[in-house]
This record gives sequence, structure tokens and C-alpha cells, in this order.
Amino acid sequence: MNAPQLRTQRFLIRAFNEEDLEAFARYRADAAVAKYQSWTNFSYADALAHFQRIDYSNFGAVGHWSQLAIADGVSDSLLGDLAVQFIDPQQIEIGFTVAPEHQRKHVAKEAVTAFLNYMFGTLHQHRVIATTDTENIASYRLLESLGFTREAHFRQNIYFKGKWGDEYQYAMLRADYAL
Repeated sequence: MNAPQLRTQRFLIRAFNEEDLEAFARYRADAAVAKYQSWTNFSYADALAHFQRIDYSNFGAVGHWSQLAIADGVSDSLLGDLAVQFIDPQQIEIGFTVAPEHQRKHVAKEAVTAFLNYMFGTLHQHRVIATTDTENIASYRLLESLGFTREAHFRQNIYFKGKWGDEYQYAMLRADYAL
């Protein structure tokens, strides 16, 4: 299976291309964006290395993470990204990152909604999960607004950027999703 290309009213969710890398590196280098992410510093060289590791022919392979671009539907400029891992043949984990100048404009909500429609409606997946830092209020509010259920609060389960942190795990079942 190859990476999907999904259209929303305003956006295109698609495979990354080399033209995305400057914007990708720029927003990932922003301290506010990196605060709840696994990286601290992110350069163009990091973006290029990440891009070169992406193998869209493995999209859908169990245990494989893929990165999808969230692009403007008119200009095709990069606004953010969706990270996707197929945990097993019926369960997916997702994550999302949006450039600071595009936050609070429902970019992630519209993109994740389109992706859920694809996962549940086209691929007939059983379950989609997302894990977020308990301090990342915008992230967990978005998940809750989409109808995800908070299934767990993991207390001090991750040593992250020099301290122990808590995480919430959210999930949505296909049976709970209104297509």
C-alpha cells in the first residue's frame, strides 16, 4: 500500500516531497513546537535525513512509522504533518505537528478528521490511538473534541528532556466513529 492522498475543504494530506523540507525543518526547530516532541534541535540536515528514511512503499506495514504532509490545498505549502504507525493489522497510532503560524486555525482537526475517515471508512481499521504529554493541553483538547476517549494516565512513565513526565493515552474505535 502506498501513502494516501487525502483532500479536505482546505488541505491536502500527502506524501512529503523535497520542497517541504525547509518548512519542515523551520517549524520543528521552533522551541514551542519541540517542547512536547522527542527532538530538541532540528536542522535542515535532520529534515533531509528524515525524508531519505521515509519509504512510502511500506505505508501500512506493521511497526513502520510514516510521515504525511499537511499542505495548503491551493499553494501546496507545508503547514504541518501527521505521523502514523500501524501497530498491527487493525490498530494505528497517530501524532500531529502544526507550524506555529498555522496553529489555532483548526489545521490539525481538519487533517486528523480526514485521516480518521480514511482509516475507518476506507481501510476499515478497528482502533486509532494517540499518546500525548499531560501538559500538552492543545493536543489532548483536540483529541477530545474529535471524540477520542482518554483510556489511560501514565504517571511518570517517560524520562523526557531531563525529567519524568506523565502521558495520556487516547483511543477511538471504528464503532464509535461517525463516518
